[in-house]
Amino acid sequence: MRSEKTHLVNYIGDLLKDSDYVYFVSYKGLDVKQFSDFRTQLADKEAQCHVLKNRLIKKAAELFEIEDLASFELKDTTALISGSGDPGAVAKVIKDFGKENEAVAAKGGYFEGAVLSEQDVNEIAALPAKEVLQAQLLGVLQAPSRDFVSVLNAKAATILNVLNAYKDKIENN
Repeated sequence: MRSEKTHLVNYIGDLLKDSDYVYFVSYKGLDVKQFSDFRTQLADKEAQCHVLKNRLIKKAAELFEIEDLASFELKDTTALISGSGDPGAVAKVIKDFGKENEAVAAKGGYFEGAVLSEQDVNEIAALPAKEVLQAQLLGVLQAPSRDFVSVLNAKAATILNVLNAYKDKIENN
């Protein structure tokens, strides 16, 4: 392999290994302005978009021993989207941009050692934002202690009501 291709394969391998998530997207039919707009929206979510040859992506996956990804079949034009942070926000950009421009569609991805299908990417896009999920989890974690305090408070209030009723009865007699 020529030194330029070796360097490019190593660069792709580094992207695959060092990124929190990787999405593969088809873009056939987009003009330069549309593709530039797509990249800008991705950059706003701290993601990078690279147009790469499928063969080089596969070679990088083989070289860096990402076997599941090496067996993933990519066809036609492919843009590799990678980054750090919230993968859901980037998946939403891909899905929303795909609604406006039919040329953009998720092919799959790679996240935490697992290969994602097109459907997986769309399901990630349907999830609420990371902050919302964290707030929901916090609410679930706090619910048992909140309920326990409510039960204790209700029991204490019941005892207090009984004592007040008894006190009122004694005072009236």
